[in-house]
Amino acid sequence: MTEQYLLSADRQPTLEGVERAAAKIASILPATPLLPLEIDGTTIWCKAECLQPIGAFKIRGGWHRLTDLTDDQRRHGVVAFSSGNHAQGVAWAARELDVPATIIMPEDAPQAKRRNTGALGAKVITYDRMNGNREQLAAEIAQDTGAVVVPSFDDPWIVEGQGSCGLEIREQMLAWTGSEPDQIIACCGGGGLASGSALANPEARIIIVEPEGWDDMKRSLEGGKIVPVEQNPPATECDALQTLLVSPITFNILKDRNAIGVAVSPAEVHHAMRVAFEKLQLVVEPGGAVALAAILAGKVPATERTAITLSGGNVDHQLFAKIIAGN
Repeated sequence: MTEQYLLSADRQPTLEGVERAAAKIASILPATPLLPLEIDGTTIWCKAECLQPIGAFKIRGGWHRLTDLTDDQRRHGVVAFSSGNHAQGVAWAARELDVPATIIMPEDAPQAKRRNTGALGAKVITYDRMNGNREQLAAEIAQDTGAVVVPSFDDPWIVEGQGSCGLEIREQMLAWTGSEPDQIIACCGGGGLASGSALANPEARIIIVEPEGWDDMKRSLEGGKIVPVEQNPPATECDALQTLLVSPITFNILKDRNAIGVAVSPAEVHHAMRVAFEKLQLVVEPGGAVALAAILAGKVPATERTAITLSGGNVDHQLFAKIIAGN
């Protein structure tokens, strides 16, 4: 691939791009643990992305994208929109690379995520999640400042960067079990992690998991075309997975792989958070626990080569304590 192609925003994500992203990330960060967890006599493998420096896998896409900025683009900075994990991933990469960053976050984003994003040096602008248009806000800022827009999933760099998680899963399972995963169950908002992991694991069955009422990728895959979240979606603690409409980039990858979708309830998510805490000693946020919830609820049968993502751990302390206590 030519350098011109690799730097083109119009390209499609590829396995080669995932491998390139993985090499870049491996040069600055250790691989996150892949932990065994026995469920009803079957051992599954849990990728602890909640242990990343920003507490979520989004650091991968942020680093891959920002390290490919030109010198001129770095001077003008970046603008991103996110409820918190992508925000922190972009802000972390921007701080490390000395790139100005503006992050557009919903007003109802968890305080921990807003606080952490600001602490990383990014300028935070808030908007109304249900009535505002974050894409338009980002476009206006980019037009005024010359900043590069860094979407949370609708971007080849982001998909490839998140796919480095799936590549690590494959390499770790080969090392531990001698076999690649035959099934990957991924938490899904816009589908960057799931589609990138699909590229990294071409032989694995791909299952995406969303919270009930926010299962637009599930319904899109079932119907064969992209559909938005239905009107008046329910409130959810899975703030990281509140995507109103998925993108052709992620949808087409998952559709081509015959991925299937599963939706989980708040009670099932809470149970998964408690299991992760009690069995793995991990703090996992609601959106980061949906893949485990699907397995524990029996909505996806476990195999001996199943890998799941525990995709984030950025949860407000009070909410986490309440859920762990069973309230």
